[in-house]
Amino acid sequence: MSSDARQLPGEGGLRVDEVRLPGIGLRHDFQTHGGRRIGVVSHRTGQRDLLVYDRHDPDRCSESIPLRSEEADALAEILGAPRIVERLAALHEQVAGLASEEIGVAAGSPYDNRTLGDTQARTRTGASIVAVLRDEQVLPSPGPDFRFQGGDRVVVVGTREGIEAVGRIFTAG
Repeated sequence: MSSDARQLPGEGGLRVDEVRLPGIGLRHDFQTHGGRRIGVVSHRTGQRDLLVYDRHDPDRCSESIPLRSEEADALAEILGAPRIVERLAALHEQVAGLASEEIGVAAGSPYDNRTLGDTQARTRTGASIVAVLRDEQVLPSPGPDFRFQGGDRVVVVGTREGIEAVGRIFTAG
């Protein structure tokens, strides 16, 4: 592996290789369980290319598929949204007393058009808002500057009492 390459820890022992491409950006590659290599080049311009390597020569790219920004977002959503749900389900099995629930933010809620930081939900309840569902999109790990909109559904993880307390924040303030 060159000095511009490093290995990143992957889930379940999967090895992800990261390679700096001078003047271009970064390439991330991994090998599937079936032996195929797949990669993504993230250009400094924001362009993404999905790479599929040759089945018989894993160092040769057999296909490079340029993705427009909205296509890269759609692919990430397709692959990521179900994984968030799977990970939450697995977490439930591991930690007794932990629950997750979707809570609606109604138009006119005290936090409609206000930020996550304004809610102080974690401090007030001990529960965490781990994602927001908005217009068929999953917005994972919202930061304190994330602004809620009426119609949003927040995914909350915590104790039953903490989740109920977050629900009260969005209805009563």
